Amino acid sequence: MEEAPHSNSTCLRPTFFLLTGIPGLGGAQAWLLLVFGPMYLLALLGNGTLLAVVRTDTTLHQPMFLLLATLASTDLGLATSIAPGLLAVLCLGPQPVPYAACLTQMFFVHAMTAMESGVLLAMACDRAVAVGRPLHYPVLVTKARVGYVVLALAMKAVAIVVPFPLLVARFGHFRAKSIGHSYCEHMAVVELVVGNTRANNLYGLALSLAVSGLDILGITSSYGLIAHAVLRLPTREARAKAFGTCSSHICVILAFYVPGLFSYLTHRFGRHTVPKPVHILLSNIYLLLPPALNPLIYGVRTKQIRDRLLEFFRSKKSPF
Repeated sequence: MEEAPHSNSTCLRPTFFLLTGIPGLGGAQAWLLLVFGPMYLLALLGNGTLLAVVRTDTTLHQPMFLLLATLASTDLGLATSIAPGLLAVLCLGPQPVPYAACLTQMFFVHAMTAMESGVLLAMACDRAVAVGRPLHYPVLVTKARVGYVVLALAMKAVAIVVPFPLLVARFGHFRAKSIGHSYCEHMAVVELVVGNTRANNLYGLALSLAVSGLDILGITSSYGLIAHAVLRLPTREARAKAFGTCSSHICVILAFYVPGLFSYLTHRFGRHTVPKPVHILLSNIYLLLPPALNPLIYGVRTKQIRDRLLEFFRSKKSPF
């Protein structure tokens, strides 16, 4: 007979886990629907609109906008991988999730996060070539090469994240079925494992440092090249125009990495000083805020996107 959902006794590999949301908030969790619900809706509408605009307007079939469409697709996948379950927990209370579905969610959350970081690096490199070598840009950065880069980023994200669910699947005993989190985050599930989890801990730490660290290093290097190229331009107007082409991307980078870095630091070094509900809130904000903000940033700050959106809404206006 299957064990009751709320049992916290040591058990064999469960058929399901129980996502408890944000422990410690009790009934106040429902109020977070007013925060995360609009964020998810904004992510769906904003990124869906961006994809529709880029797809239907052939003048936007350029490397920079193809990378932007890839970012929008990744944002949709990232937000959708956690938001429906999060909203269900906030609205209805603790929710059961099948064991296989939990491992699947774990894979997609971490893979989409890795993909997003990789796309931001690719966009930084694109801007570095556009500003540093504008005459050679059409030859160096082509649609075909962007396609190869996106494929390589997707393959890398899959390859480095597949070990997460595999490292969890090797365990046959768990201390509990209740996960003190709003989604199947790798370390939140590992905390329930009965056995030696050293490999899980080391791989999680190494992957965080390697992926985010190398991507941040690449982005920093790209913007170092951009700054060097901009400072060599003869006039202030030229420098402002060149730097303006990167402003949207800088805002997106900050929206992704600043909450992510804060969440990572509180998880690794502030476990005993930062309350667990705060950490879980930060991890959800880290995953949902960028998908909600990115379309607004590019819609407002990118002239081509802004003009196409204005034309679209004008064409939809009623003549009456």
